[in-house]
Amino acid sequence: MNPHTILSQTERQRVSDGAVVPILSGCESSPRQLVLLLPQLGDFDSLEYAWWLQRDAKRLQAQGIAIRGVGIGDRKSGERFCSYTGFPAECLFVDPTAQLHQKLNLYPGLSLKLPGLSPGVNAWLNLMLMCAGIGSPGTLAEVFRGYRGDRQAPQLIGDEEIIQAPPLPPLKGSFFGLAGGKGFQRPFELATLRLRNMGEVLTNWKTYVPNPAYLTQRGATFLFNAQGDLLYEHRDSAILGFAADKRNPLSFLSQ
Repeated sequence: MNPHTILSQTERQRVSDGAVVPILSGCESSPRQLVLLLPQLGDFDSLEYAWWLQRDAKRLQAQGIAIRGVGIGDRKSGERFCSYTGFPAECLFVDPTAQLHQKLNLYPGLSLKLPGLSPGVNAWLNLMLMCAGIGSPGTLAEVFRGYRGDRQAPQLIGDEEIIQAPPLPPLKGSFFGLAGGKGFQRPFELATLRLRNMGEVLTNWKTYVPNPAYLTQRGATFLFNAQGDLLYEHRDSAILGFAADKRNPLSFLSQ
């Protein structure tokens, strides 16, 4: 069964009003449908992906692209996620036990099980191993890219923008220019955005992660036309692997 058929037959709770409705309802007439299967809503990938979507929101709207997201968590997780990232609550659905991720055969992440440990504790252990690159190819390289910068990637923080990423003091975007200029991803720029996300999640951990058993579950991206034909897909295979083009995660929309 192709992904569009599965998604069109799936109902989940919508964050905006709590109603359980079909995921693709309301976007049938759109020329393109972008469906994101997000991991845990407190995951680095979910927050970073939402940041890129918010950054390009006007372009996506101009192109008539309807967005639907399904994240692991409950409605409170979704409300906090939307409040922090700006992701539209009417376009976000929640799947508390990752059933849709499993139905689409998405990568569950490392799944070592130590006897005597609860599913949540085992998930934590596996997550830490994945952060170290075990069962998560490319994660460490992407972490390092966030620190060293990338001249082939766009600038992420405007020169006049103020970034709050405790425990760092408030940083003005022009500060990153001291590391080498502007017009590209400067050293520590992406790492600072990730630090801000980490602070948000750790401060609101129980809201974002009501059930830690699914911490390692990865997501996917699907792009369909109005007829339901699959135009593009990317299945995550690692932490920080939510995009094939990590320098510009939404570049596939221009192909």
